[in-house]
Amino acid sequence: MDFEEHRSHLWAVAYRLLGSVADADDAVQETWLRWRQADQAAVTDPRAYLATVVSRICYDQLGSARAKRESYIGPWLPEPVVEEPGPEDRATMDESVGMALLAVQERLSPAERTSLVLHDVFAMPYEEIADILGRSPGAVRQLAARGRLRVRDYAPRRSLDRDEQAAAVRAFAAAATTGDLRALVAVLDPDVVWRADGGGVVGAALVPVVGAEKVARVVMGLVERWFTGMAADFRDVNGGPGIVIVNEGATVDTVMSFTVSGGRITEVDVVRNPDKLGHVM
Repeated sequence: MDFEEHRSHLWAVAYRLLGSVADADDAVQETWLRWRQADQAAVTDPRAYLATVVSRICYDQLGSARAKRESYIGPWLPEPVVEEPGPEDRATMDESVGMALLAVQERLSPAERTSLVLHDVFAMPYEEIADILGRSPGAVRQLAARGRLRVRDYAPRRSLDRDEQAAAVRAFAAAATTGDLRALVAVLDPDVVWRADGGGVVGAALVPVVGAEKVARVVMGLVERWFTGMAADFRDVNGGPGIVIVNEGATVDTVMSFTVSGGRITEVDVVRNPDKLGHVM
């Protein structure tokens, strides 16, 4: 069996569980090492076997990752996945990998997150998840149900219409770059939330900014500084329209992801921590 046949699926599992590109890469690499050492001839379903292995690796990492994020400076956001998607990428980067939703999943315990993601996103049976977590199938069912309710309570409103999303993001960019405060406020939901992840390394708001007027003024202030020698490019970020800002040295400075509902932007997730942007081209 060629491990590469399943690499993209394993990476998709790992990224949704960990919210980190680098950690997902490491988890898949560790899975490959364990596969090399396994009795491959005895494996009847390699895809399911490998998915179980990578899920166990990720579950073991989630506890320590959560502890690190509790001491993180400012809001913690996932590492963004930036791409020029084709049809296959669209299937991988669906709504389950949106930045806002991944951030909401940080509220879940490692067991809740693993149960929810593996069952609801990857249709893994509760019995198989139970083996990964060392729980009974009934306990896993309860974990997934509890995680589902918590996500439902905190997940942002989101349109799945890509044209609607793209139109709102382009209106945002046009208003911001022309200094049209009124137009910018108009494309923002009255309760819009701005989260910025600088990780204590670069400048970013240490608490979320809420409200159209406040967020608009934050954006205007940033544009004055950002667009001196910088360029903005519309790219897909975690399966939806986003903006990548590149500095004079052709280094990615900022990645912005948007949540849109009813034609207005309800959430803006801004990743500026350079440790989370090294993989972005």
